Amino acid sequence: MTRQVHLVGSVGLSDADTVFNMVSDILGNCCSRIPDGETGDRDYWINWQSQTFENAKGLRQVVQDIKYPGLEIKNGILYELDGPIENVFIPELGYASEALESWKKFKKLQEDGRIGSNVRFQVSLPTPTALLSGFLLMDSRAPLEALVEARILEDLATIQNSIPNDHLAIQWDVVFEIINAEDAGSEKLHYVPVIEGSVERVARLADHVAMDVETGIHLCYGDPGHRHIVEPRDLTNSVRFANGICAVAGRQIDFIHMPVPRDRIDDDYFAPLAELTISSKTHIIMGLVHFTDGVDGGHARMAVCNNYLAEYGIATECGFGRRNPETILELLKIHRELSTM
Repeated sequence: MTRQVHLVGSVGLSDADTVFNMVSDILGNCCSRIPDGETGDRDYWINWQSQTFENAKGLRQVVQDIKYPGLEIKNGILYELDGPIENVFIPELGYASEALESWKKFKKLQEDGRIGSNVRFQVSLPTPTALLSGFLLMDSRAPLEALVEARILEDLATIQNSIPNDHLAIQWDVVFEIINAEDAGSEKLHYVPVIEGSVERVARLADHVAMDVETGIHLCYGDPGHRHIVEPRDLTNSVRFANGICAVAGRQIDFIHMPVPRDRIDDDYFAPLAELTISSKTHIIMGLVHFTDGVDGGHARMAVCNNYLAEYGIATECGFGRRNPETILELLKIHRELSTM
């Protein structure tokens, strides 16, 4: 049996064409969704959205130190409301325009036979909570949530209206939500309770994805300097999010990605998987591939995971857009070899 390989989003290569070709060459039919690699300005997740908020109307810039568990940003730039909310204008986010440009390249390669006909083009989108938490002061987050969510859903609608639905997959990146659930001392979200509030919001996003489009969840603990912002104690919160989102969403969640730290080859970490109550149609993807210890390390983590899941896909914990490009080929080969185990 060949396990499915999942690519979380960013791939540290120069452009989408290079990503599509290298992934197809190395992973072939074991990768059913291929992202464009989030190359160029998008290589550091939502950081490129700083231009959106810089060009917004009705917001005031505030410079201050920003602290997260394990991460401190000196003289960070955030924004707050500068007058009535009716005066706020947030420009287009740009996710749709980037996706449509990459789709043209993907489609051409698929028509030429370089990418399999059954492979979907994957687009990763942030949750509104990510943009609110990443760019706005606390008091401005709740008032602007509906506006930010509307912008994200506008991009989603454009993507779905422009790309054949049976060729498309949408991944929702859930970061601030699970970090906050894991560490009560972290930067607070603008709502409580954290898990229930996050589940409701993510499920609502998933329900906007057309039924013929695959949709999934990437549960992420961050990757600055190849380290988590918060270390997961075990998979308890990942399972809570998975169970909750699948129960609340009005449509099938096709895949859920969970992280596995490099040093976790213990039953305690994986044991919460026994509490999963999701449909067998929802594919679990374990982020157990690490470049540092390669095939041997990945195989060791798989050996423990096998005690709790009969079937699952494999991936890295996070995107690898910040990696040295010279390591990407070898990292993809590690995925390929592990997919046969």
